[in-house]
Amino acid sequence: MTDALADKLKHLPTGPGVYQHKDADGTTLYVGKAKNLRARVRSYFQNKQPREARITALVAKVVDVEVIVTDTEAEALILENNLIKEIRPRYNVLLKDDKTYP
Repeated sequence: MTDALADKLKHLPTGPGVYQHKDADGTTLYVGKAKNLRARVRSYFQNKQPREARITALVAKVVDVEVIVTDTEAEALILENNLIKEIRPRYNVLLKDDKTYP
């Protein structure tokens, strides 16, 4: 993890929103949502527990994180869904999120 990324992780907002993990070229690798952006995004960079190989590979490539703060969790859910469809990030399995939309 770069110093710039480490500094960015310290100053993330604590509200709901959407985050994008980006590589050195600025390509979005993964899109996710969170109730608490700071806690969720920082959890990727902690070595507390074993994780899937794809998550380990993703984290190794991340050099930047972009966040979009929303007013509610529902807005974050809709925004995440739209961004996944638009950007089609490599690490979003099956190019969709894991929620069912009514």
